[in-house]
Amino acid sequence: MTASERLREIRDSIDAAARLARREPGDVQLIAVSKTRSVEEIEALVAAGQRHFGESRVQEAASKWPALRQRHPDVRLHCIGRLQSNKAAEAVELFDVVHSLDRESLLDALAAAAAKAQHFPSVYVQVNIGEEEQKGGCAIAEVGALVDAVRQSPLPLAGLMAIPPLGPEPAPYFALLAKIAAEHGVAGLSMGMSGDYRSAVMLGATAVRIGTALFEDSA
Repeated sequence: MTASERLREIRDSIDAAARLARREPGDVQLIAVSKTRSVEEIEALVAAGQRHFGESRVQEAASKWPALRQRHPDVRLHCIGRLQSNKAAEAVELFDVVHSLDRESLLDALAAAAAKAQHFPSVYVQVNIGEEEQKGGCAIAEVGALVDAVRQSPLPLAGLMAIPPLGPEPAPYFALLAKIAAEHGVAGLSMGMSGDYRSAVMLGATAVRIGTALFEDSA
């Protein structure tokens, strides 16, 4: 399959899941996860109409995206990986959206860098939905305080983000994130990847992060 065919297949699948859940298909944003992918692979998806891309590491993003964005100024870049506070200034320069805000110290660093650069990326509060020690994300009990802190900052609140534990059925975790978001008056939900995005869409995802299914013929 070509990049265009893979993109159309994924978009059709997202639209079908949204309609099944009685949602508007246009309410779900597709983020192509381009980490480890070449400029040529990314260009093929851009040519096919994809405009939102996600990278996990600041260093990798800095090595390929400035030139790409000069050629495609309408593309929006999302930081989807864990972010250290000492990378905040670089992240603010590179990204339009940060999906991995999980602590107030990082919020402070991002807000200070954004004020200096006069570029204010939107942020998702990442929730450790499965309470896994090895994963990033704030504790469920801390979501309200961090959401309030973002709302008092100059950075726009995009919503909540979570990655369910590997192995168990992800739907209950998606449902839990949606419940937490509703409790705090948050509309955006960044959840769902190549293996589970249909379930995520049916449970309220407004952004899905898909890599393998978009870039590999075997997906």
